[in-house]
Amino acid sequence: MFNFEKLDDGPAKNISTEVTADMVKISLKSDPSKYCIMPQKFVDQDLERIKNMEIFEDDIWIVTYPKCGTTWTQEMIWMIHNNLDYETSSKVQLADRFPFLEWSGIIKNFTIDTFEDCKTRPRPRYIKSHLPLFLLPDQLWTVKPKIIYVARNPKDTVVSWFHHHTHLHCYNGTKEDLIEAFLTDLMLYSPMNDHVLDFWKIRDQPNILFLFFEDMKRNLDQEVKRAVKFLDKNFSQEEIDKLCKHLSFESVKDNKMINKNEEIRMIKESIGVKFDPNAFSFVRKGQVGGYKKELTAKENEMLDEYSKWPTFEEFGFEYRF
Repeated sequence: MFNFEKLDDGPAKNISTEVTADMVKISLKSDPSKYCIMPQKFVDQDLERIKNMEIFEDDIWIVTYPKCGTTWTQEMIWMIHNNLDYETSSKVQLADRFPFLEWSGIIKNFTIDTFEDCKTRPRPRYIKSHLPLFLLPDQLWTVKPKIIYVARNPKDTVVSWFHHHTHLHCYNGTKEDLIEAFLTDLMLYSPMNDHVLDFWKIRDQPNILFLFFEDMKRNLDQEVKRAVKFLDKNFSQEEIDKLCKHLSFESVKDNKMINKNEEIRMIKESIGVKFDPNAFSFVRKGQVGGYKKELTAKENEMLDEYSKWPTFEEFGFEYRF
């Protein structure tokens, strides 16, 4: 079903780190243009297990390309589906309520088996993944549980990727090298455009909710109501107002159950690096347009071109900025 090509040099090698090492291009034998960049560890440990994973109709999945508002959306969806259970959300880490399927397959020396953790969770299971459509479990498309997909514009995404890769994956290279890898679709989980478009094409299926990070930032009330309807819930405006306050950037950034300090500690310690809780915040800025302060004119122009992939027009897709 798949072809495998080790990426030993070039842009992918330039941004390799001790955390995410030995990158491989996984492509479909039936369509080599369909590919994803993942570590060798994922290929060896998780690829087949995930493809053959048993899926249940009451599963709740969140799928995104990395750095597109995943954590924020996880908290929103979990809260709505659990009837606004603030008590549990204040006591249990989001990562324990809504685990990351392939996490142990992308982090070197990470010993917890996150696939088994997700697989054996009590139902309804809440599962997060950054995998593209073609690497997700085959049964997702026959059982059809509810899937929430979130997209974000590439400029803010790549800036967030740079800070994430630097502080979380211990990358010590340049922003220019990372942007080159992103633009040539050789970053972890890339290509982004294919990732987004594959889900955009199926957005009208009744079990799919397609969200934009930018819409959530600009009108959270509206997007929360869309999610409430999608999950077959019914809340008063007062309850929705309270949830929106709970989901505000300031609240999420300061919430120890959401801000992922514990996950950062585990990743750092897996490679023998001391964790400093003041060095990096996973929930960093959460802005729309933050790229304007961090990209050069040339980088901005290159990302403009990337954001206007010709195939998008054919399917009526356009990034928000």
